[in-house]
Amino acid sequence: MKLTFLGSGSAFSLENWQSNMLLTSDRGRRLLLDCGADARHSLKEQGLTYRDIDAVYVSHLHNDHVGGLEWLGFSRKFDPSCDRPVMYISLFLKSELWNDVLSGGMRSLQGEIADLETYFDVRGVPKNGSFTWEGLPFRLVQTIHIMDGYTYVPSFGLLFEVDGVTVFHTTDTQFAPEQIKEFYKRADVIFHDCETTPFESGVHANYQKLKTLPAEDKAKMWLYHYNPGRLPDAKADGFRGFVRKGQVFDFAAPETLA
Repeated sequence: MKLTFLGSGSAFSLENWQSNMLLTSDRGRRLLLDCGADARHSLKEQGLTYRDIDAVYVSHLHNDHVGGLEWLGFSRKFDPSCDRPVMYISLFLKSELWNDVLSGGMRSLQGEIADLETYFDVRGVPKNGSFTWEGLPFRLVQTIHIMDGYTYVPSFGLLFEVDGVTVFHTTDTQFAPEQIKEFYKRADVIFHDCETTPFESGVHANYQKLKTLPAEDKAKMWLYHYNPGRLPDAKADGFRGFVRKGQVFDFAAPETLA
């Protein structure tokens, strides 16, 4: 199985695309990990279209992670050669995704009132649950993304094992090592959210704080979701490095993970 970073940049990146990823199984099935606003462009750069996507996972509801779902849903709906892609999503997010994000543009069809299931084969995942894709279990890991003073806005990372490698993909998260240290320890490879601005947004793990993590944790980490501009020397600071746009990690080839 291979993981391709269609993009590696922040929500506002103009050069590295947004941080959406593509898992490709050994038999060629494709699971899109988030579908942001520029997903159609980053897929095209890899020679792919909406026809090549079998399933999509939704981590949370920000535009750089769901802004391309209208494109994906409509494109497949009106292409008679396509069926509905499977959507894996936490039940915590399912209603909000439709009611607050997608319904305004997708609810009305000619002669039909649509819902989320019109476009996607939705597989809701319960709290602390998992889903199975291509025979592999993917456990949802709730991270802290935003606290607005009234509500808690989570993102849901993924923990999975493939080809003997345990992978922790944080999705968007604040710097909260106490909350997710269990998953740091369990993982062989960590793909970690990282902002590289000199100021802290408070809603992403800032590079300067990530530098304070134990060496054994940093040594597992590839950093992504970074901001435009010059990047620090992540390897010198003990990390595996910053993920490049288009970089491919082949879990059966350990040299691509190092």
